[in-house]
Amino acid sequence: MENFFSILGGMGTMATESFIRILNQRTQAHNDQEYLNYVMFNHATVPDRTAYILDHQAANPLPFLLDDIEKQNLLHPDFIVLTCNTAHYFFEQLQAATDIPLLHMPREAVNEVTQHHQTGEKIAVLATAGTMTAKVYQSELEARGFEVLVPEKELQDKVNHLIYHDVKEHDFINSELYLEILSDVFEKYGCQNAILGCTELSLVQELTDKVPYPVIDAQSILADRTIERALKNRSSK
Repeated sequence: MENFFSILGGMGTMATESFIRILNQRTQAHNDQEYLNYVMFNHATVPDRTAYILDHQAANPLPFLLDDIEKQNLLHPDFIVLTCNTAHYFFEQLQAATDIPLLHMPREAVNEVTQHHQTGEKIAVLATAGTMTAKVYQSELEARGFEVLVPEKELQDKVNHLIYHDVKEHDFINSELYLEILSDVFEKYGCQNAILGCTELSLVQELTDKVPYPVIDAQSILADRTIERALKNRSSK
């Protein structure tokens, strides 16, 4: 297969399915051959990224991810898409293990913020405790001059519950809790926008009707950048 990319997903599987669905829906195709070529790694058994970031005595996901990179090196895709936000904690080590470019989802999301917001504005980051502890988004935003709302314990507990208890454990799209979280972010804390820095949150956003607040959905942006890059690669060959 030529002119293809690979997707490193499965963390979690339902969120990866959402990414694939969005990717295919947004690809302008009128026949089978106009869709994109890609290989999908749904590596569901990668140890929990947040558990390791919070406690290095927990199982380390990095060897599993490096093994995935090694296998993708054999396939020679044009680029690799990493669909787990928290896994970007390991981004530099993963990129160092391959000459194939990896798309950086948090960086792409922050690029989107800079196009629509002035420096100094307050942007909330909603993500796993691991992503927050690793400052995957905070460092990118602060480097661009934005004020970052890091959720206090009460708000982070709500986010954790939505990600792990509702979506990951029970495959439940808890739109009521999601809208409550966004209300806290915009009404209580006065943020100008919020980044959805977890693909489970992206899944809830996708399946929630009439969200009355602006959000920067990192997974949605990643899908757009993936399509743009894939089409550019196809046209240049």
